[in-house]
Formats: sequence, C-alpha cells, structure tokens
Amino acid sequence: MFVTQTRVLFGFGHQTAYLSVTYFDRFVAVRAIDSEKYWAARLLAVACLSLAAKMEECRVPALSDFPVEEFNFESNVMQRMELLVLNTLEWKMGSITPLAYIHYFLSKFCKQLPRKNIVSIVVELIFATVRDTNLMGYRPSAIASAAVLVALDRRLTRQDLELKINALSLSGFLDIENLFICYNRMQELLDTENIKLPKRIPSPDLSRIRLRGTHLCENSSITSFVVNKRKRLIFSDYDKNCDTPEEKRRR
Repeated sequence: MFVTQTRVLFGFGHQTAYLSVTYFDRFVAVRAIDSEKYWAARLLAVACLSLAAKMEECRVPALSDFPVEEFNFESNVMQRMELLVLNTLEWKMGSITPLAYIHYFLSKFCKQLPRKNIVSIVVELIFATVRDTNLMGYRPSAIASAAVLVALDRRLTRQDLELKINALSLSGFLDIENLFICYNRMQELLDTENIKLPKRIPSPDLSRIRLRGTHLCENSSITSFVVNKRKRLIFSDYDKNCDTPEEKRRR
C-alpha cells in the first residue's frame, strides 16, 4: 500500500497516514476517478499524503521526493492536484481520526496497565478498517472503541459492550449498535489481516462497580493521542455529525 510504505520511508506518524486516506476517500466521494487511470490515483494519493504531512509533520518532504514509481509528475502538476484536493474538500482538512481516541479508551476499558504491544495492535486494527469501505462510514470514536475492545478481549457479548460504554462518563456519544457492528467486523479483520493478539487481559466486572464521574473528561473533552504531539481534542462536530451507514441509508 502506497501510503503505508511512504509513511515508513519518510518516518511519518500513523496520524498522517490515516488522515491522508480520509482525504482520498472524501475526494473520490465527490469526484470519481477512472479505475483504469492508475496514474491519476497515484497522483491523488501523493497530493493527499503531502497535505496530511503539512497538517501533522514538522518536516515535510518536497513533492519531488515522493515515490511515484514509473510516473514522472512535474512539481507544478502535483501542486495543482493539491489545490484541487483542497478546493474539493472545501479546505476542511482538520478531520478527527480514530487514533485520537486510543489512549482515552484504553484508560477506560483497561483498568490494569495494558501490555506494551496493545497500542500497536489497536493501530493495526484501525488501519485495517481503511480497506473496509463499510467500516470507514462509522464515527471515529466507534472505530477506536471497537478496536480497543477487540484488542483487549475478543469474547465480549453485546451486553458486555453495553456495560462498558454505559460506564463512560460520556456514554451518550457511543451508539451500542454501531459499536457492536464494528466490534464484530474487526473480529473478522483479525483473521483476514493476520493480526496477532497477546494473551487475554482480564477485564473488571463493570456490573459490580459503582460508577463515578471522572476528571479525565472535563467539559466534554478528552486527552488525544497524536504521534510526537500533545494536544487537547474536544468532541468535534465531525465526530458527532459523522453519519453512520444506517443514517445515510435513511436519508
């Protein structure tokens, strides 16, 4: 996959890679690309990754440094594609990704210190959703919470999931049906993507815990995780207004 390989080549963060994919998907949802024109898809991918890097990275390579295989795109052509992406997306480039929610949900769903490789497994699961057009339609918070729960425990029932999200101080922003769908789909992705899980981490019995408010989420905000950066992420209109596949079908 071009984005993954280029991320490693330049040392970009996972946030940058995922953000570029969202730009790509949003663009093709408005402007169709002929599947036979591979060069156009590659040009768009370069433009999206370059724009994402400009949003997230401290150092951004020149457009001429991006690998384009056998294609020989001139810099001015790539710049025009960047501008086309910006105009098509109406310059709305600050999309929230599921990666921003990882540490919040880990702190909520795993009362013990998680194994060191849990975060990397969650990231793998989230990136696996990029190749699943159905999952990409769900809210970032639903994808992130499902990925964390699958990484921690594959044996959760719908009732278990409901107990867990009801234990959150901001439980209203997670829909149990959407979470259940994402959780089950990610179970399948574990097998198809050959993602290895560590031994099961026991979860506390939430039905016996007296729920209390937490100061981690003051003023409806959570601490976000972005590689090499520390930011505050407020539950944005993007996540709240991001229609689920079911909501889109009802329109």
